[in-house]
Amino acid sequence: MRYTLPMQDLTRDHGPQPFDEQMTRWGLSNHELVAVSEEQLNHKQVQKARKGRQLTLHLMQKLTRDFNAAIVSRLPKAERAKFVPYLHKQLFNYAKGYDAARCDPNETLWPK
Repeated sequence: MRYTLPMQDLTRDHGPQPFDEQMTRWGLSNHELVAVSEEQLNHKQVQKARKGRQLTLHLMQKLTRDFNAAIVSRLPKAERAKFVPYLHKQLFNYAKGYDAARCDPNETLWPK
């Protein structure tokens, strides 16, 4: 008898995510995201998100809220009003409504 994986197990790994790219662009580490979190986010969850393991909608939203909070905490007060918060569908390419052609409105705020 030969064992084969169910179809859902074959598609759980989605490769590097836009979330990982944005974390790098903003100069954020996994630890910084965990430290800012008020929702008991842990390092393992952040690492799974960056590597592309499929997450639940709830965890994607939690990561997105903490990601936005970490960015706002680093921005100077004058630039905080210009920041457009990210949505989970902009950070994860397997989320419903993801658009690869979307331009980032926060590009001018990225650290140099």
